[in-house]
Amino acid sequence: MSGVQPRIYMASLGEILEGRATDIYFVRTRRVAEKYGVGGKRVRMEVHAYSLPRGYEWAVYAGLEEALALLQGKPVTVYSLPEGTVFERKDPLMVVEGRFQDIILFETALLGLLRFSTSIATKAARVRLAAGRGKTVLFFGLRALHPAVQPAADRAALVGGLDGVSGVLSREYLGVEPRGTMPHALIIVFGSQVEAWRAFAETFKEETPVIALVDTFWDEREEALMAARELGEVLAGVRLDTPSSRRGRMRDIVEEVRWALDIHGYKHVKIFVSGGLDEERVAELRDVADGFGVGTTIAAAPNIDISMDVVEVHEDGEWRPRTKRGKLPGARSIVLCQGEKRIVRLGEEPEGCEPLTRKYLEEGRLAQSLPSLEEIRSYVLKQLENLGLQ
Repeated sequence: MSGVQPRIYMASLGEILEGRATDIYFVRTRRVAEKYGVGGKRVRMEVHAYSLPRGYEWAVYAGLEEALALLQGKPVTVYSLPEGTVFERKDPLMVVEGRFQDIILFETALLGLLRFSTSIATKAARVRLAAGRGKTVLFFGLRALHPAVQPAADRAALVGGLDGVSGVLSREYLGVEPRGTMPHALIIVFGSQVEAWRAFAETFKEETPVIALVDTFWDEREEALMAARELGEVLAGVRLDTPSSRRGRMRDIVEEVRWALDIHGYKHVKIFVSGGLDEERVAELRDVADGFGVGTTIAAAPNIDISMDVVEVHEDGEWRPRTKRGKLPGARSIVLCQGEKRIVRLGEEPEGCEPLTRKYLEEGRLAQSLPSLEEIRSYVLKQLENLGLQ
């Protein structure tokens, strides 16, 4: 059969690492630079976010591990904040040092990696803060994304402090056991809530907590009681995924279900809420719900506008600050002096201060070991203790 054959449109790992996943103007820029003898100039290019989404005062830096994987083996040196660092507008996140022609083809991919993960991690952290301590928050947003980026999205959500993710590939890529409940489709195919709950419990009660979805056919309160009576102690919780037509009453629904379960002796049954949640709705429900499944608002998070600019050029044996208007010239780093953050010129860090910006690659070779995903998550959670949503 002639005509277009279906395919999945995704760049291969080889194309990304070779610098082919880039914008055409960078290809042309490199050709011009090489042709006129400036491609070999050493430069320092700084990565930063000069603006944050409306209402954001901070963001969570994520995607460093992938960025290092992109640049490893190339003749560049990379200085960066640790992954998971909470940063503010204009803070220097990373400095890439090397010949201009060796860096420029990778700017598109580098920024894409950092923006994608930082945006998701930041939104996840905001939801984590809104939920408060002791509440479970899971990421259910993969259906809002291209499947090629599922592991990266799950990783970013965990970096942001969430408790779990639903992606099956997270087991292989992240060493994390995926978490989830059951879809409406299972109940609809069975044609009976009770039969579906019973079948799920019999199949998985030894592997995972049994959470029954209780808003498919009937009133949430009635379905919750049906599930509790049918499954008893096996039932760990119920999930409310109430459609948008009733979302205005979600708090009333949760309170009603909680009351009904309690007075009938099912205080052990926890209530999980999902469906169109963001940090504001989570904050409204955190005192009545035990956990949340948050998807699209994290997957399609407001973009953290990370950019990359030449800020220094090496000429006549010295680094000369030079950049475009509206940006600060000179490569910068962050240090902590008696616990206070200070931004200084790279290479001029004062004695007695703790350098937060560190060298991660030296001429393409890894310069220090990287933390585990759980260590990064713990680092983020520690910082969130001193932050608010404004």
